[in-house]
Amino acid sequence: MQSEQAQVTDVEILRAVARGDELALGALYDRYRIILFGLLVRILNSREEAEDVLQEVMLQVWRRAADFDEQRGRPFTWLVTLARSRAIDRLRLLGARQRLADSAARNSPHEATDAVKDTLHSEQREIVQRALADLPKEQTRILMLAYFEGLTQSEIATRLATPLGTVKTRMRSGMIKLRELLGNEIKSLY
Repeated sequence: MQSEQAQVTDVEILRAVARGDELALGALYDRYRIILFGLLVRILNSREEAEDVLQEVMLQVWRRAADFDEQRGRPFTWLVTLARSRAIDRLRLLGARQRLADSAARNSPHEATDAVKDTLHSEQREIVQRALADLPKEQTRILMLAYFEGLTQSEIATRLATPLGTVKTRMRSGMIKLRELLGNEIKSLY
């Protein structure tokens, strides 16, 4: 007798939902959310995906409550069928996305990636060259010897016949100025 009463109540709730009664939808959600959520988690193996799909199911109930036919089954069975169908749809979608991502990763030619890297390096090189051109010649020369020829500050001082303190000061001043010049330019590339 109790299950018959619950069936009638569920049917009445679905009829109220079909008439646009938001409170009835809330009551239906409160009544079945735990059971449906558990089913969805088991199918999807993800709480986040199950939460999303449960919301989709309730939205579908809101939109299609008038489609429920009590002659064909119980409201609970209808809800479980909707939830299961939406979960399977989500699994297919997730699988398709993964296959697409895998395919794109397999099929993307390394040449395209290399071309992008080459372009980026070329742009960076031009920016650095412009910035170096804006530095005083003494600073540029020291930075070029240090970073492009790999000389230490002592070796630069010997090669240029310049005191080591002067080399250090020019290098530090050049780096500070270079950092200022490059700051916004490099950020704009990314």
